[in-house]
Amino acid sequence: MKKKEKAEILSTYQFMAQFPDEQAARKYLEDRRWNETRHCPHCGSVRTVSVKGEKPMPYRCQDCREHFSVRTGTILAESKVPMHKWLFAIYLMTTARKGISSVQLAKEIGVTQKTAWFMEHRIREAYDNASDGGLLGSEVEIDETYIGGKEKNKHAKKKIRTGRGAVGKQAVVGICERSGRVRAFPVTGTDKMDLQTAIVENVKRGSKVYTDCHASYVGMKGYTHEAVKHSVGEYVRGQAHTNGVESFWALLKRGYYGTFHHMSIKHLHRYVNEFSTRHNLGHDTMACLNVVADGMIGRRLTFQGLTA
Repeated sequence: MKKKEKAEILSTYQFMAQFPDEQAARKYLEDRRWNETRHCPHCGSVRTVSVKGEKPMPYRCQDCREHFSVRTGTILAESKVPMHKWLFAIYLMTTARKGISSVQLAKEIGVTQKTAWFMEHRIREAYDNASDGGLLGSEVEIDETYIGGKEKNKHAKKKIRTGRGAVGKQAVVGICERSGRVRAFPVTGTDKMDLQTAIVENVKRGSKVYTDCHASYVGMKGYTHEAVKHSVGEYVRGQAHTNGVESFWALLKRGYYGTFHHMSIKHLHRYVNEFSTRHNLGHDTMACLNVVADGMIGRRLTFQGLTA
């Protein structure tokens, strides 16, 4: 059996030594994007030349005659923040298990809170590619939770006075392979149609599915289903349990209450994806940076699009 390679964890000191300046950050991003064959992001041509002098667009395509840089067509496009700061922001977000707030990130890299907030959401767009890996299986745990503030802590004018428990919160479904890979996303509700549709779209047919005794999981077709009954104190029965996905919920909620304090419903899918992707990438720092650097290509998120 092949021995599993040990994850390489870079300390902040080691990261700064490996990427000491803007030139090192630019070289790393260019190597990830183009390797030895630089090509034009506008037309795909490899007939490109360097432009003399220090310019924001240091390359020009000889075919379409457009100027470009490694930022073009990525989440870094049109940003005035140096690439060195962008790379450090990705490092901080990737290594912080409970996330890092825009207030703290602004202090760490020397930008305004507004800029840090915008940077974090663009980096989360790059995370989106990192979590894609086809259907999950063959043994998965599935659970649902609700994300949102407690009604008792809200201002009187913002309280929702009807119902209890999940009122004013957003439902989120989590699917966890027994290997540890997690996929989580908001859903419109937790009735049978919502949950079973999520299962069909994300879990291989024929897989073993472990859940709690929520009624919406009853009657799944094409899966072997086992449930534990938490209401009577049953949390493990043989191989049936949901401890893996509930461990992920614990980390997500610690991030909610301890780091961000609020995740708007509008942007919740990005926060949830950030936590699930970081969970899946593990603790190998350079592997995490590589995945995010690759995921930023072909993705754009404007401030207007984010706040509209």
